Amino acid sequence: MAKSGETCTFCGRSSRDVNILINGISGAICDDCVQQAYEIVQEQMPAHRSSFGLNQKELPKPEDIKAFLDQYVIGQDDAKRYLSVSVYNHYKRLLQKVTTDDVEIEKSNIIMVGATGTGKTLLARTIAKLLKVPFSIVDATVLTEAGYVGEDIESILTRLLQAADYDVGAAQRGIVFIDEIDKIARKSDNPSITRDVSGEGVQQGLLKLLEGSIVNVPPQGGRKHPEQKMIAVDTKNILFICGGAFDGIEKKIAQRLNTRVVGYAASKESTLVDRNNLLQYITPTDLKSFGLIPEIIGRLPILTYLNPLDRPTLRSILTEPRNSIIKQYVKLFEMDGIKLTFDEGVFEFIVDKALEFKLGARGLRSIVEAIMMEAMYSMPSQNKKTLHVTPAYAQDKFDKSDRNRLLIA
Repeated sequence: MAKSGETCTFCGRSSRDVNILINGISGAICDDCVQQAYEIVQEQMPAHRSSFGLNQKELPKPEDIKAFLDQYVIGQDDAKRYLSVSVYNHYKRLLQKVTTDDVEIEKSNIIMVGATGTGKTLLARTIAKLLKVPFSIVDATVLTEAGYVGEDIESILTRLLQAADYDVGAAQRGIVFIDEIDKIARKSDNPSITRDVSGEGVQQGLLKLLEGSIVNVPPQGGRKHPEQKMIAVDTKNILFICGGAFDGIEKKIAQRLNTRVVGYAASKESTLVDRNNLLQYITPTDLKSFGLIPEIIGRLPILTYLNPLDRPTLRSILTEPRNSIIKQYVKLFEMDGIKLTFDEGVFEFIVDKALEFKLGARGLRSIVEAIMMEAMYSMPSQNKKTLHVTPAYAQDKFDKSDRNRLLIA
């Protein structure tokens, strides 16, 4: 700290006229000059660095991105490849330098279709973790047209700004995951006389965000703080990843695949269709039949699907990923000084129950929680330092839990 009577080397003000005066080897600087210097550096830095702190050599290649995803997400190789290539191309686009050939790379937003619990949100979150960019998850079910009860379309960007600590430059190169995109499908067959303010109207509002435009965003939400100053956000370089279960779209796919129902060729073609996983045959036409408008489908050019989780995949999800469910519970008990171990038969029991729940990977945590709840309640207060879970123990605890009653119902 400066002594009384000293002055700032930059502005010349004395220590009596400033809040803080910081001494250096051969001079001093006041808090106002520090703030101004910081602002100058922030303005000048973008001219000397890439658009998001990486260069072409540092950017993870698609195979590297997929290898990183493999550590956290089991299976879904097709979806991982699509995501890896799309994200890689998106950030190459940000690194693109101005050239004389007038070739401008357009962004490729992504839409993922898959049943609940197959890993749509986890894939998007994991990619954001790898690339260290602002990432936000938005639930499309709460979105409505402007002026109606619910959240406006601009709230999507409000959450991205919050994730970027209101750094507009960082937010403009981030990733937005719009979950439950199927819930805003057009409800043209709805017999209600009320307006479809959460369906096609929301899709129309999303068009400008997905395409790329400058949007005035209320930083704290629009309706509760109408007097706040708007923040202009350019969505041109924001990657949008949409996900949805599209429950019932298999019927649309089946109808399209079975258009030829007469003749030997038709029966031969139908035998080649895997009816247990019709999502692998999904096309933009099926999305249009489901209720997405053509304009929004055109702004989501990358369409991929997630396979349903079979028994081997659920078994792997339980123990293999870096942050697997079992490893999380082992860590929880370890923090209380308790060593938690499991018999292999316990994992088979958990998978069996998860298949009965039909809730995908999320059902695994619900079942493990039911089995471990009593131990997590009582053991931190006891002196026991080990717990070994056997199939008989797991069956007993699960039978006594509320979740078992829900399963029977």
